[in-house]
Amino acid sequence: MTSLTTPSPAQNKPAKKPKMNDYPWYSPRFWHALRISDWCRLLARHGFRVHPFKLPMAAMITATTPFNSAAALLQHLWFGSYIERTRVEQPPVFIVGHWRSGTTLLHELLHLDSRFATPNTYQCMAPHHTFVTEWLIGKRMGWLVPKQRPMDNMAAGFQRPQEDEFALLALGAPTPYARMAFPNDVPADYSDVLNLDEASPADVEKFRKAIVWFAKLITLQTRQKQLLLKSPPHTGRIGHLAQWFPGAKFIHIARSPFSLFPSTTRLWESLDDVQGLQVARHKHLREYVFDCFERMYRGYEKQRNEIPAGDLYELKYEDLVKDPVGQCEQIYERLQLGNFAPVRDKIAAYMQSQKDYQTNKHQMDAETEAEIRRRWAGYFSRFGYE
Repeated sequence: MTSLTTPSPAQNKPAKKPKMNDYPWYSPRFWHALRISDWCRLLARHGFRVHPFKLPMAAMITATTPFNSAAALLQHLWFGSYIERTRVEQPPVFIVGHWRSGTTLLHELLHLDSRFATPNTYQCMAPHHTFVTEWLIGKRMGWLVPKQRPMDNMAAGFQRPQEDEFALLALGAPTPYARMAFPNDVPADYSDVLNLDEASPADVEKFRKAIVWFAKLITLQTRQKQLLLKSPPHTGRIGHLAQWFPGAKFIHIARSPFSLFPSTTRLWESLDDVQGLQVARHKHLREYVFDCFERMYRGYEKQRNEIPAGDLYELKYEDLVKDPVGQCEQIYERLQLGNFAPVRDKIAAYMQSQKDYQTNKHQMDAETEAEIRRRWAGYFSRFGYE
């Protein structure tokens, strides 16, 4: 078995805040994929409070929205009826778990199985016109995207596997990722959608339409392969996803809360600085991290009981990095995902190629550790981190 142990603290790179020049001005932001109507609604909802320093970025985004609207109309005219008629025959596989819990690593590993259809970054950023533009932009203009993500050392690019949550954002669905545009505004956008049990019926229906449509899109584009989707916010939606996609499989990955909290805080600091239309003050970020976690796991713990036996598998990040091949084989066996043999060597080779990857090192004060233990006590107990 191949093993990749977590680097010791002495090996870890310090968790430094990324600088704006680490993410070039010309690189695409999430908002570059919005259509005119969605862009205007986003600005209006926040009173057009764009910081003067961010006006050039806002101007560039505004300039791209007419293209998105026109290309979206073209895709609708050419392929709309085909997308609507597409049936998702094979139950999707959803990877869930809190941000920074290892969902990306697991996504990268299972993506090595060519039997799965995994949305790439371009498809998730431009779902409303990927059919008509990916051949030009997604496959020939990859230099626009930095080689690494702004919040960690993971590889990035238009053709890399990506979270479907970004596609839902581009489609105008209610998603908490919209808060990154105006990170200083309180309350944050659509936090209640982290647990669909607590969302309004109207938002639930908007969300359902968006994710079902996107699932049809990728199914059609990949000729009926089984979907492999990953999104941390889906953690508190699994019961609803199971209803919309009968037979769907779920893989939940857990990680020590003492790693989750500082790493998630850094994630939002990075994304708010890079994606925000305001100069982020991060004044309410600490409470936002706590609140999101609690919302997600209220939904997860209730809805997991609605998932049929054999359709949900839980593992720990620490076990995955210790024995990636063995853990992935367990996933295939428990969820009946087919023959594991064809992907075994691919996973081993990938992990060998990542042997020099270094995780970020975080430090916390005793007060923060105590608050994490108090507020997330159920997670400590539930997943064996006591």
